[in-house]
Amino acid sequence: MKTKLNPSAAKVAESRYLLRNETGSLVETPEAMFKRVAKAIAKAESHYGNANTVDIWEAKFEEFLLKLDFLPNSPTLMNAGNPFGQLSACFVLPIEDSLASIFDTLKLAAMIQQSGGGTGFSFSKLRPKGERVSSLTGTASGPVSFMKIFDCTTENIKQGGKRRGANMGILRVDHPDILEFIHAKHDGGFTNFNLSIAVTDDFMKAVEANKTFDLVNPLTQTKVREVWAKDIFTEITLGAWSTGDPGLIFIDAIERDNPTPQLGSIEATNPCGEVPLLPFEACNLGSINLSHMVSHTSRPEILWDKLNKTIQLAVRFLDNVIEVNSFPDEKIENKVKGNRKIGLGVMGFHELLIQLNIPYGSEKAVACASNLMRFFQEKSHEASEGLAKERGVFPNWDKSRYYKSNKKLRNATCTSIAPTGTISILAGTAPSIEPLFALALTRKQVLGGETLKDINPLFLNYAKEFKIPSKVMEEIIRLGSLKDISEVGPATKALFATALEISPLQHLKIQHAFQKYCDNAVSKTINLPNSFSQKEIAELYLEAWKLGLKGITVFRYGCKPTQVMELGVSGNSTCSPKGCPV
Repeated sequence: MKTKLNPSAAKVAESRYLLRNETGSLVETPEAMFKRVAKAIAKAESHYGNANTVDIWEAKFEEFLLKLDFLPNSPTLMNAGNPFGQLSACFVLPIEDSLASIFDTLKLAAMIQQSGGGTGFSFSKLRPKGERVSSLTGTASGPVSFMKIFDCTTENIKQGGKRRGANMGILRVDHPDILEFIHAKHDGGFTNFNLSIAVTDDFMKAVEANKTFDLVNPLTQTKVREVWAKDIFTEITLGAWSTGDPGLIFIDAIERDNPTPQLGSIEATNPCGEVPLLPFEACNLGSINLSHMVSHTSRPEILWDKLNKTIQLAVRFLDNVIEVNSFPDEKIENKVKGNRKIGLGVMGFHELLIQLNIPYGSEKAVACASNLMRFFQEKSHEASEGLAKERGVFPNWDKSRYYKSNKKLRNATCTSIAPTGTISILAGTAPSIEPLFALALTRKQVLGGETLKDINPLFLNYAKEFKIPSKVMEEIIRLGSLKDISEVGPATKALFATALEISPLQHLKIQHAFQKYCDNAVSKTINLPNSFSQKEIAELYLEAWKLGLKGITVFRYGCKPTQVMELGVSGNSTCSPKGCPV
């Protein structure tokens, strides 16, 4: 079977995933890549006394990869079947208040990023800036100064790797250096960090009630000073308005869903926030292509049976990944195999809605998201329970929330909504649960500085079916949306509304619909028009907390001098309604 990659997907495959020889020449086709991955992951079957079925599972895995119905996270595509063999995308590493801990973690983070993994850290245990160091005559430089070292390390590692390194830096809102952390990305600081503040319910209540809030020394647990919560919140939302950072991690909501609270509290997430992890935990992610889960009959509907079978197969695939993985550190291996967390998610949600004739901005879309994720959660847990009968529960099951109810799972978590940035390009669909950013899109500074230009294939098919004139199509391609195209009716505009045309509250409602039935968390960007105000961002952050979300990230269009995605395709491009890559 030959896999169908559009031109942008083919470029991604060549740049990121296909093997090269010592001289840099390609020695692998996309089909060979998927066979390599399927073969490596199917080997896990022999670990459970199923050596005679390895070939059967290899064939099944290869088929759904070739069809682009499911794709695992990037390190699995890059490294499966190779001597290096590090397959996990997400890691959280601890940082204690000592130079030994900081630099041990830095070394391990460098090794992880070299293999294509992303790292998350909480810097909340580090003593505040100016605090006296007891064994020396000097004073501490504070969390932000050490973050600069991590940022610089990532900057140098990414130059030699296939995949840009990514970090999540988290600081608790009650840390005395919180203002310095909030301002860390002003004037272009920290190019390799997403920043999020771990806010508590108490802090958010203090913001609502306009009360004071204590900043606390993490070493002594003593009050350093009292501040107005709303003053801190204002600085947070100003930073988000200016640069997109910091986002918020609702740490109490995360801890309430911690599947193994006896093993410790969760302090941090992976770089995009969709997987809260304990120190030294890692997680393997994969996403199902929802645009392939719709019937093409006179009355389009979700192919529930196909989706169920794909979920069952994907859960098995991801559990196998844990078994054949080559971990960068023994502590990580022990933690991962103790909890066996996986994160199965989705991509192509907006394209599924378009095929069902449901506008993303409608209440029907929220209901569809809720029904879909409820099914997803139920079936992924069924798959994990089936694996538990076959292979046993995860070793820390008796220390988990599932023990009391006697729910026997193979995996401490099963579901997570990842951003699917690169793998969704490879699959030729919309990323994750995001609305289409544009109908015609320019991606800048990707794949080593290259620019990719795409027109959404579903819209091209629609335009052909309804005979949209080429002159109108040229204008759509230039603008990237239908918003200002008078020749197109309101129903079509609603169906193909893009990210900046969807109300921010609707973005939150969709995120909430998926979060309700998700073991881990949801990575979603609330894309905002340039005119959106700081006050409106503050209202969004408060609403996200009230909805019970585990985090929120916003990005105001044009808030940075350069950004990866831009609306429309420039006039000097070779793209045309007939010739643009789709």
